[in-house]
Amino acid sequence: MPTALQPARSSRRQWVALAVLMLPVLLVSIDNTVLNFALPAISEALQPSGTQLLWMIDIYPLMLAGLLVAMGSLGDRIGRRKLLLIGSAGFGIVSVLAAFAPSIEYLIAARALLGFFGAMLMPSTLSLLRSVFTDREQRRLAVAIWASGFAAGSALGPIVGGFLLEHFHWGSVFLIAVPLLLPLLILVPLLVPESRDPHPGKIDVPSILLSLFTMLPIVLGIKRVAEGGFDLIGVAAVLIGLAAGILFVRRQKRLETPMLDPELFRHGAFSGAVLINLFSVIALVGGLFFVSQHLQLVLGLSPMNAGLILVPGLVVMIIAGLAVVPIAKRVRPSRLVPAALLISVGGYAAIALSGGQISALGIAITFTALGLGIGAAETVSNELILTSVPANKAGAASAVSETAYELGAVLGTAILGTILTASYRAAVELPLGLTAAQQAAAGETLGGAVAVAGQLPVDISQALLDSARAAFDSGVGLAAWIGAGLVLAAAVIGLVMLRKAR
Repeated sequence: MPTALQPARSSRRQWVALAVLMLPVLLVSIDNTVLNFALPAISEALQPSGTQLLWMIDIYPLMLAGLLVAMGSLGDRIGRRKLLLIGSAGFGIVSVLAAFAPSIEYLIAARALLGFFGAMLMPSTLSLLRSVFTDREQRRLAVAIWASGFAAGSALGPIVGGFLLEHFHWGSVFLIAVPLLLPLLILVPLLVPESRDPHPGKIDVPSILLSLFTMLPIVLGIKRVAEGGFDLIGVAAVLIGLAAGILFVRRQKRLETPMLDPELFRHGAFSGAVLINLFSVIALVGGLFFVSQHLQLVLGLSPMNAGLILVPGLVVMIIAGLAVVPIAKRVRPSRLVPAALLISVGGYAAIALSGGQISALGIAITFTALGLGIGAAETVSNELILTSVPANKAGAASAVSETAYELGAVLGTAILGTILTASYRAAVELPLGLTAAQQAAAGETLGGAVAVAGQLPVDISQALLDSARAAFDSGVGLAAWIGAGLVLAAAVIGLVMLRKAR
């Protein structure tokens, strides 16, 4: 009898371990969504410039993108569970510090530290799934549930964050990390076995530095070019990053145990899945950036009501991620992924065709289409990333996947967000009677204009709000067309690069 019951006990333990490993996923996705909805409150409280506001958003995924490969390799060497616990403790402590940031500079610094510790969380959770679930069918379902944690957190974020923002200080949104991470610190040592590369080799400091000097300058250069066009600093930053990347690849080829094995990218399914994740996340995060502000600052909804508008799309994303699992057994990825992403292209195209003049109901419908396609495609692509590489490289492969995700988050706000900011600055018309400080704040961002409008007489206030909202929406149509193009590119990549994947 004990022998017969053993598989059942083992299976229950696996699924409980999955639930624990989803806590960091929920945390990261809640944090991203809550921050978007907290932008108006932060803008009013700390009065950041447009550039500071973008840096406050971008610095967290920027640090993640620069460190994920190094942290994934470090987890392969010292133990993925150990790295997860270190990251969780650090993330919780810094979240408390961020909640009480007295200035925008302090908050930017805290977000940078959150990125440092966050880089320890995500590669560990996905790579540990491979050691917990050894059966392919169980692992595919586990990855689908893990991926649905991003959408679940995004759905919970607006509701929980909206409640907190309506009743408490904006810093309360950062304190959500504490109740999520405390159970993880207690349960992970009890439920999740340690996992590492059995032949890890030494930690190669030059490789870590080269990976940083590859990611950071490239992302900074793209931000610079997106903000002000092609200039010497932006182009030089991208070239420095590319040069460091070439040196990084050459060094990895010479090392006996490389930090990131270039051979991983010889697998077409692996490379294609990573690119699909990158393009999809750029489109999704960029969309959230302008949709959340449109709902609150243009349509005048409260943070909670604005969040509820997006919940149907996020719930559909969860359902699509789970429902695609049995379909993926019968339909080849090269057909399934493009078909799903074309639905998302339709959602973005609908926003673009509206020219930014879209109602709350319209946003709910189009965001549902966006979530349906991306939710299904990312379940398939994440599972391909895990299964198309050797088991001992799970940490490095997971780190590449998460780097694509976080780089996509950076580029989503850097490219689409900067296009919106530039369009706003060019189109907004400030009424007479504003002080120099009020002109600077209202001319930078829509949130700044709303804050300034509250200080003005009714007639001038209304004129400023009308101009600011029209200026903001003037860039939404263009940003939506770019989003549609990015998702379409991801669909083409799936069609071409996943042909040999089963």
